[in-house]
Amino acid sequence: MELHNLKPAAGSVRNNKRVGRGQGSGRGGTSTRGHKGAKSRSGYSKKRGFEGGQMPLQRRLPKRGFKNFNRIAYVAINVDRIQAMIEKFNLSKIDFEVLRELGIAQKNDKIKILGSGELTAKVDISAHAFSESAKKAIETAGGTVTTL
Repeated sequence: MELHNLKPAAGSVRNNKRVGRGQGSGRGGTSTRGHKGAKSRSGYSKKRGFEGGQMPLQRRLPKRGFKNFNRIAYVAINVDRIQAMIEKFNLSKIDFEVLRELGIAQKNDKIKILGSGELTAKVDISAHAFSESAKKAIETAGGTVTTL
């Protein structure tokens, strides 16, 4: 086998269907679009979700609930997870940059520290929000809390 005798696999390459090139081509006249109607015209496109006049699915289903656009979504981090990070990476200060490097938070995230678990190490933490129990746990362990 050499470069000059390479060929694609049999049946993998087909010629394009050339429509509207006269009756002799076999695809003249209606150009494979059938007769009349909107689908035969140029520029036709049906609406997304159109079901032939039947009530479309997105209108048959009921509306539920609402989305509060004033909601602030936080990435929640518990005190026991902070304790695990301190032990694993030997940290004395935890801030947004550290959490980004560890892959816990992303660029536009807001962080909230929650008080589930136990904290024994002294650590300085800065985050966007703290629960009361988390503040208490951090300060009891001898650390400091800074709200961003």
